[in-house]
Amino acid sequence: MRLRRFGKTNLDLSVFSLGTMRLASENTAIATVERAIALGINHLETARGYGNSETYLGSALNKLQIPRSQIHITTKLPPTLDAEQMRGWINESLDRLGLKYIDCLAIHGINTYEHLERLTSSSGCLKAIKEAIAEGKIRHLGFSTHGSLELILAAINTDLFEFINLHYYYFQQRNREAIALAASKDMGIFIISPADKGGRLYTPPEQLRQLCRPFTPLELNYRFLLSDRRITTLSVGAAIPEELTVPLQLADKDYTLTVAEIEVFNRLEEHLEQSLNDELCRQCDRCLPCPEQINIPEVLRLRNLAVAYKMTDYGRYRYRMLENAGHWFPGSKGNRCTECGDCLPRCPENLNIPFLVKDTHSRLNGSPRRRLWEEN
Repeated sequence: MRLRRFGKTNLDLSVFSLGTMRLASENTAIATVERAIALGINHLETARGYGNSETYLGSALNKLQIPRSQIHITTKLPPTLDAEQMRGWINESLDRLGLKYIDCLAIHGINTYEHLERLTSSSGCLKAIKEAIAEGKIRHLGFSTHGSLELILAAINTDLFEFINLHYYYFQQRNREAIALAASKDMGIFIISPADKGGRLYTPPEQLRQLCRPFTPLELNYRFLLSDRRITTLSVGAAIPEELTVPLQLADKDYTLTVAEIEVFNRLEEHLEQSLNDELCRQCDRCLPCPEQINIPEVLRLRNLAVAYKMTDYGRYRYRMLENAGHWFPGSKGNRCTECGDCLPRCPENLNIPFLVKDTHSRLNGSPRRRLWEEN
């Protein structure tokens, strides 16, 4: 397992981290953590909002008696205007985890400007966090985000944080500017859910399999990320020990992209262009804002993937979360379009956006989905 420096925290983290959101029992947690450690993972990540995750992880750490100096623990707490509430949450997390200190605390879900204000307000939670750092309960502060690129850049530019957890994958590169800015500030960069949110690449459609040969789509996405030296670590959200096997086969493959891999990425790009032709959304975001709050770039990104690569199951999985996951996945669905035309003159590709968002709705809508764990 390769290690990388986690930015200005100066922690050396394994290039894969165990995300514990999906651990469903104490016994499963013990077995999965034990397997992860044996395979070289030294960074374990949880959150207050992940059901019993902190408790299960604490039980596993106690049972396995892993030397504290050999592992790094991240937990995540939501932003709040109540400093006393944050003090209580920090102590509860320490109790559940059975730890004297947490290596990394991430403010969980700076997804709106209001969330950022809850942290930076003079009456907000930053005061309690600074106290906890002074007391040795917390060693490093960062944040996770599902927010807009504009918001992510604003949060990075506060210079309050030592690391960031965010979405960035081959099939979703909208946050590339945030990666660059975070790296320029020597922040650790932790990529969230590259297999699942990155395209449900553990169960790819046949079209995508064929285009990626001789590699698998999952392997290519991991290599796309591991080859980027600005990125420190990738989350693996294993529910059972066996789900660690495939990802960790790439744990030492962090070299630059090979000629063969670049050829496949070029093939994927060419196929995208040919499949979408004059209906390809290039994700510039100039269509926004939409009066009906339609998340046009995300809606059309999912359409791009469904049309070009037959990633329809993934598209449905994500699209059905719109209007059902709050600030974690904001925006209205394509059927809300009133054909007002506001977006049309702003699109440099001259796309027929009203038609495309409604077409996406007909392709991908179905029973609504919610996040696995719900938070404010």
